[in-house]
Amino acid sequence: MKLQVLVSAVKQDVKTLAQRMHLESDAIIINQTDTFAHEVYTHEGKQVECYSFAEKGVGLSRNNALLRATGDILLFSDEDIVYDKGYEAKILDEFKKHPEADMLLFNMRVGESRATYYTESFHRIHIWNAGRYPTYSFAIRRDILHKSHIAFSLLFGGGAKYSNGEDSLFLKDCLNYGMKVYAVPVEIGAETERESTWFHGYDRKFFFDRGVLYHFLYGKLAYPMAVRFLLAHGAVMCQEIPRKDALVLMKKGIKEEK
Repeated sequence: MKLQVLVSAVKQDVKTLAQRMHLESDAIIINQTDTFAHEVYTHEGKQVECYSFAEKGVGLSRNNALLRATGDILLFSDEDIVYDKGYEAKILDEFKKHPEADMLLFNMRVGESRATYYTESFHRIHIWNAGRYPTYSFAIRRDILHKSHIAFSLLFGGGAKYSNGEDSLFLKDCLNYGMKVYAVPVEIGAETERESTWFHGYDRKFFFDRGVLYHFLYGKLAYPMAVRFLLAHGAVMCQEIPRKDALVLMKKGIKEEK
């Protein structure tokens, strides 16, 4: 099997990015910038293919990489990920251990404020426990992904109309298609601390956008899931905007896309 890393970047020097990320495998880098460019170089004996597009949006960036992907196993990534030595062997070994898996979710070291998950034991992912995982944890078999015609939403994520959520929607589509998805207790790298491209605090837009996302994720259950979300996280997220007002904003977001 061949692993290929699909990197979404914004205005980066693609000639040095593979070195900064400690890439050991083939990769495709999609760079959101102001002009078009295409170049290919070799890093650590592996091919790194780079495209620069005058386009905006992380979903569009990831889809551009998917269109050009050739690896047997695809690992999604961002410009701020730094991989551990031997990550390629770890990932391919896990897919060999679990031939039944279409998709595996790996651990990544992140700052405390960014931590949403950490897998301590191998387990199956279902729709009710799929909302915590970022795209950079996803590794998937290319053949089933291309057969499914699943792609990333252009409505959500950095550079899109609504803030985050493209990762949850992508994972939901994979599960709805019938893919077997598992989380594995294997760490492959770390996220570098940087300023978020989309998060500007728990403001009115944050809660409104979360409501729109919940409409797509949960359908008729969107409102009770919004209540559940605020009960679970309101102590941290609702220090400036009270829970009651946050729920009103989420409810408006739910109605937005109906």
